[in-house]
Amino acid sequence: MKKLIAVFGFVILSIFSSYFLTSCSTVPLSGRQQLNLLPESQLVAMSMTSYDEFLSENKLSGNSKQTQMVKQVGNEIAAAVEAYLNENGLGSRVSGYEWEFNLIDDDVPNAWCMPGGKVVVYTGILPITKSEAGLAVVMGHEIAHAIARHGNERMSQGLLIETGGLALSAAIDEKPDETKALFLAAYGIGTQVGISLPYSRSHETEADKLGLIFMAMAGYNPNEAVEFWKRMSQLGGQKPPEFLSTHPSDETRIQDLQAFLPEAMKYYKP
Repeated sequence: MKKLIAVFGFVILSIFSSYFLTSCSTVPLSGRQQLNLLPESQLVAMSMTSYDEFLSENKLSGNSKQTQMVKQVGNEIAAAVEAYLNENGLGSRVSGYEWEFNLIDDDVPNAWCMPGGKVVVYTGILPITKSEAGLAVVMGHEIAHAIARHGNERMSQGLLIETGGLALSAAIDEKPDETKALFLAAYGIGTQVGISLPYSRSHETEADKLGLIFMAMAGYNPNEAVEFWKRMSQLGGQKPPEFLSTHPSDETRIQDLQAFLPEAMKYYKP
C-alpha cells in the first residue's frame, strides 16, 4: 500500500512539475525565469473590457495640452517597444496589442499599463515628471511591466493562492468579483498586498531597466530617470523598510539606475 501511495505521489508530482515547467518563460533583458500560468491572450481580452469600464468610471483630464503630451510620449514609447522586441526576436509579445493612452484627472501620483497596451496616466504625477522626458520615465517603466508580463506572473501566483489554481475562465465563472479584483491588483490598479515580496522588487528592477531602454530608443535621455526618482524621494511621508516593501528603496533604485545607464545610453537616439 505504501508503495502504491509513493508511486501515485510521484506521478502527481511529475504531472505538476511538467505543468509548471511548460508554463515558464524568460523575461526580456534580465533572463529571469518566471511562472506564467495564464494565456496572455485571455489577459489582453480582459484588459479591453476592464479598461473601458475604468474610463467610464473616471474623469478624463480636460487639459488638452497635457493630454496630447501623454498620447505623444506614449506613442513614441510604443514604437520603441515594438522596435526593440522585433530586433530581439520577441515581436510576438505585443501580439494583439491596441495601444491607447489616456490622462485621468486625479491627484494621485500614479500610472499603469494593462496587457494589450492600455495605458493610464494620472494628472497627479505630472508635477513630479515635470517634462516629456520625465513622463517618458514613468510610461516606459509601466509599459515595461506589461511587456515583461509581470501582471501575468503576479496573477498566476494569486490564482494559485486564492482559487487553488483554477483556470482563468473557471475563476471568472465561479469567482467573478475575486478574479476581477485580482486582475486589477496584479496591474497596479487596486490595492496590492505583496504575494511574494522578493518577486515584486525584482519586477520593479526589471521594469526600470527595460523602461530606460524604451525611453532611450524613443529619443529621451535616460539620465532623466535618476532625476525623476530623486524628486520622488523628496516627496516625504513615512516609507516602510526596504525588506518589507514591494518596491526597492529610493536609494537602491537610484544606484541601480545609475549602474545601468551606460548600457541604456547605447540605445539613446536624440
